Order: sequence, then C-alpha cells, then structure tokens
Amino acid sequence: MRAYLDCLPCFLSQALRAARIATDDEKKIKNILDEVGMLLRDIPLTSSPPESGRLIYHKICEMTGNPDPYRKIKSESTKEALSLYPYLKGEVEKSEDRLFTAMKIAIAGNVIDSGANWDFDIRHDVNEVLNRDFAICDYGVFKKRLNESREILYIGDNAGECVFDRVLIEEMKKPTIYVVRSAPIINDATYEDALQAGINKVATIISSGMDGPGNILGICSEEFKTVYKNADFVISKGQGNYEALSNEEHPIFFLLKTKCQIIARDMGVTEGDIVLKGMPSRRKSEHGSQDPDE
Repeated sequence: MRAYLDCLPCFLSQALRAARIATDDEKKIKNILDEVGMLLRDIPLTSSPPESGRLIYHKICEMTGNPDPYRKIKSESTKEALSLYPYLKGEVEKSEDRLFTAMKIAIAGNVIDSGANWDFDIRHDVNEVLNRDFAICDYGVFKKRLNESREILYIGDNAGECVFDRVLIEEMKKPTIYVVRSAPIINDATYEDALQAGINKVATIISSGMDGPGNILGICSEEFKTVYKNADFVISKGQGNYEALSNEEHPIFFLLKTKCQIIARDMGVTEGDIVLKGMPSRRKSEHGSQDPDE
C-alpha cells in the first residue's frame, strides 16, 4: 500500500509525539520537526507508510540519542494486558465458538497502538471491540485454512497486544512461529516484549530483521523471508503490517482495527471497523466476505 497526501500530517503528528516522549527540550523537538519536514519533502508517495515511518523514527532516535523512547510505555501496556489475561481466557471459555472469540480478542488487542492511536483505554476499548460486528469477516476461510495448515506464521504488531495474540495462539492449537521487530520502533513488539507477554510459552519467537513499523519484505532478513515464503498460513496483525504486505500474493489473513481513514478506505470499510480479511480475496465466504482460496 502506498502513502497518500493525508499521511503527511500524520507523520508529523507522530514525530512530535515521539520527540516529546524522547526529550523535553523544546529546541531539540523543533529541530526534529524541521528535519522530519525535510525528509517528507524527499519521500515519494509511491513508498509505503512503514518505509517512511522507518526513516522518520530513525531520525528521531538519532537526534535525541534515545534508541527506544517507548520502552517504559511498552512495558506498562504489557503489564496491563497481562492483568486482563484471566478475563480474556474466561471470555473464550464461556463462548459458543471459542476460536471466533479468541480471534476477536486478538483484534481487540490491536487498540494498543502508540503510533496511530495514542488515546486508547485498553479495558474500555477491548470490551467495545468484543461487542462490535466485523466489517469484513473471512472466518469460514480462516477456519478452513487453519485446519489444513501444518504450522502458523503469526506476524505480531505492538507490545501489550502480544498478550491478546497469545490467547488466539493457544486456541488455534497449531505449532506457531511468532514474528517480532529486530529493533525498537514506536511501541512495536521486540523479542523482549514478546517474552514479557509469555509468547515463548506458546510459540517460537523469531525476528523479521525489520526495524520499521511494518514488515517490508525487501528490508527483512533472508531468514525471515525464507520462513515467510514457505508458510502456508500467515496471520498479519495491525495496520503497519497491512500497509507493508497488502499487495502480497500469499495466503495472509489480516487482523486489525482500522484507525485511520486512509487504511479504512483502502479496505473498503469505515474508520474504527474491525476486520478479518483474507488475501487475495476472490469469492464470497460463508460470512459474506471474500474467500482468498479461489
């Protein structure tokens, strides 16, 4: 997915937020915004938002000398998510369709996003998502592919959200490889964040070799690209991974909540909608969406 003009003010807003977390020096923050503005001038709209975001956040870290400004925020969001874990498991236990509920819980965790969605309340937003209908729901195809697959490649998104992913991984009951970023970027999950969430108890954790807010295959490690190429069932969490992988011809299921109009428009839904979308989509599924298998 390419960037749009509407992405430019969003990039500046995210840069300001990250700079303020990294430093309270207003002069330095102003210099950062100046530099980011210069970067945006030279970034073509044909590049994907994660490619642009990667350059911007690298510039912020370089100028502030802080390689992980969101470190404390990530740890705190994971602790809060872990406090919800018994409740989330209880919701699965009492549901009529355990897999469907666990999948919805995984998407509910996507509200934890310090890039696109700074103003979130985990407990409130989780309950809101659990009671919301899907705008796109390729659940029938999801179940079919899951039953046919030997192993799951699960591309994670944000720290804290990993706890919600863990609930779905436990319910899918298949060997799973869980993918994290190779270095800190916004509040995206790294190896340490996944460990804190307990992902190592239910999956093998690997790095994609990517240090940007989305797994851009051209930048990912050869090891990850080999694993990805050989995967017959891929789950991709969040907007950044959708932006990076939405043009891929691969059996990917995108699980996310849309938090900006650009992505909502690209998916044909409304901002705030929750989505389980199989790609590429070519026929209607039993839930009224499209089946990626034909």
